[in-house]
Amino acid sequence: MANVYTKATALPLLRLRLNPAQTSRYFGSTAAAFSATRKPLFDKILIANRGEIACRVVRTARKLGIKTVAVYSDADKYASHVKMADEAYLIGPAASSESYLRMDKIVDVAKRSGSQAIHPGYGFLSENASFAELLDKENITFIGPPASAMISMGSKSESKEIMEAAKVPVVPGYHGPNQELNFLKEEAEKIGYPVLIKAIKGGGGKGMRIVESPADFEEMLNSAKNEARKSFGDDQVLIEKYLVTPRHVEVQVFADKHGNAVHLFERDCSVQRRHQKILEEAPAPNLSEEVRALLGAKAVAAAKAVDYVGAGTVEFIMDNTDQKFYFMEMNTRLQVEHPVTEMVTGTDLVHWQLEVAAGNKLPKTQEELKLRGHAFEARIYAENPAKGFVPDTGKLLHVRIPEPSDSVRVETGVGQGDSVSVHYDPMIAKLVVRGDDRTGALRVLRKALGEYEIVGLNTNIDFLKDVISHPAFIEGDVETGFIKKYENELFKEVPAVAHDVLAQAALSLVLRDQQQVSSRTNNSNDPYSPWSSLAGTRLNELGSRKITLLSGENQVTVDVAFNQNGTYQLKVNNGETTKEYDQVEVAKNADYENQLSTFIGDRKYCSNVILKGEQLHVFGENGRSTFSLEVPAYLSAEKSDVAGSVKTPMPCKISQVLVQPGESVKKGTPLVILEAMKMEHVIKAPFDGVISKVHFNVGDLAEENKSLVAFEQQEEAKA
Repeated sequence: MANVYTKATALPLLRLRLNPAQTSRYFGSTAAAFSATRKPLFDKILIANRGEIACRVVRTARKLGIKTVAVYSDADKYASHVKMADEAYLIGPAASSESYLRMDKIVDVAKRSGSQAIHPGYGFLSENASFAELLDKENITFIGPPASAMISMGSKSESKEIMEAAKVPVVPGYHGPNQELNFLKEEAEKIGYPVLIKAIKGGGGKGMRIVESPADFEEMLNSAKNEARKSFGDDQVLIEKYLVTPRHVEVQVFADKHGNAVHLFERDCSVQRRHQKILEEAPAPNLSEEVRALLGAKAVAAAKAVDYVGAGTVEFIMDNTDQKFYFMEMNTRLQVEHPVTEMVTGTDLVHWQLEVAAGNKLPKTQEELKLRGHAFEARIYAENPAKGFVPDTGKLLHVRIPEPSDSVRVETGVGQGDSVSVHYDPMIAKLVVRGDDRTGALRVLRKALGEYEIVGLNTNIDFLKDVISHPAFIEGDVETGFIKKYENELFKEVPAVAHDVLAQAALSLVLRDQQQVSSRTNNSNDPYSPWSSLAGTRLNELGSRKITLLSGENQVTVDVAFNQNGTYQLKVNNGETTKEYDQVEVAKNADYENQLSTFIGDRKYCSNVILKGEQLHVFGENGRSTFSLEVPAYLSAEKSDVAGSVKTPMPCKISQVLVQPGESVKKGTPLVILEAMKMEHVIKAPFDGVISKVHFNVGDLAEENKSLVAFEQQEEAKA
């Protein structure tokens, strides 16, 4: 079932406890597992999270007749998870440190609401052992693993020692307590460059840096430690050998309180940017059955080594040349990408979590778990891939999702009219698809991405389409360096806009003007006056108009002439070439209110055209094309307005200021460190110069495109 918020899903449901037959039908569980000795599930749970994962938990709870309690920050007052839950409580300001990370406030809400258990989702408190211990003291069930397992696996150094004892292969490296700079640098020399510095706690690529040479070690170490301290409250790191052509392969594991443990096969999560996944698939492509079986067995061994309970993911790094794999870490929670496993195993892993937390046995044995087909998950982010995947924030002015079906799921916590905030992760949604095989699933994904429309901020949708259309990806030849390896092909120079797309953009404006005239005519004191109704009319000649738009920084034009038979003549100049069309016809009765169907030349075109403010967006067969109706201010500004300054690439918080007025710096010198979307960004000098002014202090909030520092004018610039 699609995980999409609608008004219908927000309505209260009749809460019925499903009987074993119903549960088996909906969740693929065996009758034996749901016997008369089975313990009852909870009546009410609190979800200590937000966004799509909170919505995801609500939906499964509803199926099972379990009431849900949401918590929210000031920024999330009108969020989807708040609307969907049966009850909702404010727990603090927008900053997660004052709301979603406040254990005391969450426990207080659980007690006030009568919640018997807390589901932590992922992120925030999901891997916080202190939180699990606190809930145990308060007699509130933590829907997750025991604190002891989180402590053991939360430390990357301790977990490596446990894995070695359990005969799970680990990457060569230093995982000890000595954090002195020179010692760590010596260990890196022993391992051999390149090395990976990694925070011993947390995940999501935070506190992680790749070091190519000894000269970069100190800077990368300090950066990793600073980010780790802010993200996890602990700046300890480990040093590992960095594999040049690695794959990121992880195994979903599940264990109960009765000593049973299974794996639900593996996922490949190799395609990443900034060490964060954007595409996941299950099963992993191009693996032999022997390697697949060994991965599963080692993952189960890892879980048993720490007496694990609940949902977990054992992450391995695999050498792409020989398919040898090494333990990286264990995520002691439900992963963001768990839906791809659900799609290929016919399971509901949140339901499994609830069963295990209630004290029941796993719904299926290892023998009963079978792979069925192939699945992909594409993460839709608010970001600009062309500018280094810089996160974006703002309001979702228009959202249209692919039609949900048995093979297409959209998991999201925001919809049209909502905003993506600087305070939280910029992920908008997860698009999850399934096919009978990898080729079929890829076909479904390609079509679904083509149907996804978002207006209001930058997204990675078109970039994802480019990635999955790349020959190497189609062949399953993936590695963690995939984007870097093929960046010249994935970040191609944007070609001139297609003539047919520009024609549709112009026609949409003509039709809009005609509709406005028609509306004025209907509301006029004299609706039959020719001066009220003859749009574009010229005496003794056909009506015509010239439409000028901006495509990026390029000016494009369309000359439109009105034929007497209701068709149009178009002369389209896309900035490079000109094309003329006669008898262009606009089709009637479009399937969608924003759809424009036109007959241009010898074929029919269908596009969705969205006009928001001064921006016109055309969604066609080749993705989104955006046009400006007027020249943006920055194009008409004098060059001196932007020269000699360094600006914020996104809304952010100033974390560190590393320079002061009067200081001379070389090109590449770190100037300011920013925090945005839970990531740290180092802004470096674009050239040699002298700092004349620093515009922000530590702790300040800055909007996008604000000057951070200014440089003194260079002598050659004055000449």
